[in-house]
Amino acid sequence: MSSSLDFVEYTMNQLEGIGSLRHRRMFGEFCVYVNEKPIVLICDDQVYLKIIPELAEIMSNAETGFPYEGASERYILDIDDRDLAREAVTILERATPLPKPKKKRS
Repeated sequence: MSSSLDFVEYTMNQLEGIGSLRHRRMFGEFCVYVNEKPIVLICDDQVYLKIIPELAEIMSNAETGFPYEGASERYILDIDDRDLAREAVTILERATPLPKPKKKRS
């Protein structure tokens, strides 16, 4: 089952105001970019965040799971808790470098 666009838009609304947001469909699911950094995965209408030490304290009670087969384990974010979601995504965005530019084919 893939994620619904309504759920993606709800997620974007919950994160509104923390930076420049956009989403992109990837393999039937979605990635949310914050300030051009790939921060949030949305798979099967669940929000996943990368497990990093900076999030350990505020996500200590969060469930973990695998967004898709072959993926690394991630935190499952309760997107209904707007304060937690905004804090966790802000911390993750600060700790995540910008992706390296793609090399042009010649």
